[in-house]
Amino acid sequence: MAHGNTFNATRQLKFAAKIAEIQKLQTHRSYRDASKQFYVEGVRNFIRVMDNNLDVSTIIYSEKLLTSAIARKLVRQSRRAGIPCVNISPEQFRHISRTEKASGIGAIVRQHWQKLQDTFLQTGLCWVILETVRSPGNLGTLIRTSEAFGGAGFILLGNSIDPFDPNVVRSSMGSIYNQKFIRTSFSKLNRWLQHHNCNAIGASPDGVIDCHNFNYPATTMIFLGEERQGLTQKQRDLCQHLIRIPIASTVDSLNLAVAGSLLMYEIYQHSLQRHVPS
Repeated sequence: MAHGNTFNATRQLKFAAKIAEIQKLQTHRSYRDASKQFYVEGVRNFIRVMDNNLDVSTIIYSEKLLTSAIARKLVRQSRRAGIPCVNISPEQFRHISRTEKASGIGAIVRQHWQKLQDTFLQTGLCWVILETVRSPGNLGTLIRTSEAFGGAGFILLGNSIDPFDPNVVRSSMGSIYNQKFIRTSFSKLNRWLQHHNCNAIGASPDGVIDCHNFNYPATTMIFLGEERQGLTQKQRDLCQHLIRIPIASTVDSLNLAVAGSLLMYEIYQHSLQRHVPS
């Protein structure tokens, strides 16, 4: 009996430690950065993580809450593959859940970063360059749009943006798992662009060319400025061209996610036309 009590006590301590780890991943960016991990929840997220072969360190599930046959099968396969799978009670799962209805499945996943020097340009793909984004929802929407229109991913300048913020992950609707992310500096990006003979294109209301009249290169690097202030002078200096989105209104600018989505659609359409037989 004493041995059984000790085993149960140890098991509960492990559960408590894992739940504490998840809560830190949900609330502390410093912990996400240090551990290079993030937490995802929900059947759709879990399936997409597994479909994209991301590095999963732990699966957390509740046998009683998890009703998805596909997700349950993936849990069994993961356990056989050696991935730690922690079965917790419905109450414990609801305690860490941030959704309206707890799905019973979550995972701690390793952040997927790519080095700039290891990145090769592919024809027809669009990269979005960002330095600051005020709203996590806007970034999530841009990530979702990038996947929808065949974008390659995001080049983030400096350390301001956290693409693995729970609000970004949630608003990306699963697209974050199929996009590449690079963190670099202005100087390194500038040297990389010159090495690959590639130009960055800035989006600004005072751009000299309408976005639908611009001849986009085979691989487009589009720089989007901060929501309120737009492109800074330093950001403009990195761009070879400035383009604008024509609007029939006295409104002086568009929401970042809207503007970025319109430009990515324009680039996508241009790419399609490039491959239409003459």
